[in-house]
Amino acid sequence: MKYVVVLGDGMADYRMPRLGQRTPLQYARKPNIDFLAANGELGMVRTIPEGMSPGSDTANLSVMGYDPRKYYTGRSPLEAVSMGVKLSDADLSFRCNLVTLDTDGDYESAVMADYSSDEIPTSESAVLIDELNRQLSSDRISFHAGISYRHCMVWHGGSGTRSLTPPHDILEKRIKQYLPSGDDSEMFISLMKSSYRILADHPVNMSRISRGLRPANSIWLWGEGKKPSLPSFAEKYGLSGSVIAAVDLIKGIGICAGLDTVDVEGVTGNINTNFRGKAEAALDELRKGKDFVYIHIEAPDECGHRFEVENKVRSIELIDELVVGTLLEGLADFDDFSLMVLPDHPTPLSLRTHTADPVPYVIYRKRSAKPSGAAGYDEFEAHKTGIFIGQGHELMDRFLLNDRFQK
Repeated sequence: MKYVVVLGDGMADYRMPRLGQRTPLQYARKPNIDFLAANGELGMVRTIPEGMSPGSDTANLSVMGYDPRKYYTGRSPLEAVSMGVKLSDADLSFRCNLVTLDTDGDYESAVMADYSSDEIPTSESAVLIDELNRQLSSDRISFHAGISYRHCMVWHGGSGTRSLTPPHDILEKRIKQYLPSGDDSEMFISLMKSSYRILADHPVNMSRISRGLRPANSIWLWGEGKKPSLPSFAEKYGLSGSVIAAVDLIKGIGICAGLDTVDVEGVTGNINTNFRGKAEAALDELRKGKDFVYIHIEAPDECGHRFEVENKVRSIELIDELVVGTLLEGLADFDDFSLMVLPDHPTPLSLRTHTADPVPYVIYRKRSAKPSGAAGYDEFEAHKTGIFIGQGHELMDRFLLNDRFQK
């Protein structure tokens, strides 16, 4: 038996007037995923434990079978693991976005114009992170380059508690009331202000402005946490596996769980990614003997944050055609397989941020497929089935263990 999870980040949504009062999942043409829903188990799952922030970190931990209430130590340390950053037990890791601030010179009155600096390419962002290291690093502070706008800052020997706001939650808002507060907040605000001084007129940003692109003129710190510790996926489920993702967060969860990570040429973390390449890489892993592959696609989430209605619909259609379609064709060569498709959380276009609402999932098993009565895969068809998984980390048990031990 082979097992594949296809996770469309932020794919779930609310009804949109521009889509005829339908959600993007309802509006998108997705015959392959609809086939799974019509012949598999369709239901709803709560991936975000009550009281926890609806992030891709907590949600993907849940989907991978790890209770965030027990294992979550913060977002950034998971990303740091993927970047190869060596964290000691005394270190604090922070997500360090390169953002675009609109300001007349007064930092605290600036507006958060873009949490991704027009999705700055890694070739440019790495130069900026190197410059920050040259001017701001010390025996206590270090910066580490990631992918695009997503980077890491480590406070060696850091401690305390503070309030840090994700930049994608405050788009087009003045940053003053969202600046770091709590223990050592002055140090963090000083670092952010210093980054603006260093980056605003940097040649990389001057070039970007001349090309009509937004400058990456400040860092924004959030998502702090300590070094994580997860039980291995192999010990938990008795399966070997791999993770295929563009973003360090998902790779980091996989690494912490003892899964292999697979690099695919042309993956970007946005709608211009190599969708088919991810599916082909997953099939290659299975042919090489892996039992389980987790494919993460960031595109729907990015489109939700950016209020790109048509692109969010298109990203779902590309997942259906190039990921799920390619998988179904290749998986047909195996004696038996189980395929699960779901989002980690909603990223409603109308809100441009995550919510903790339950999301639809579908589990399709080759040998036990039978008509479900569902008209297709979307939030409302899933709700109508009455199947609801209240603890998200139990869904992986349902996907893997039920199939093998509870037939």
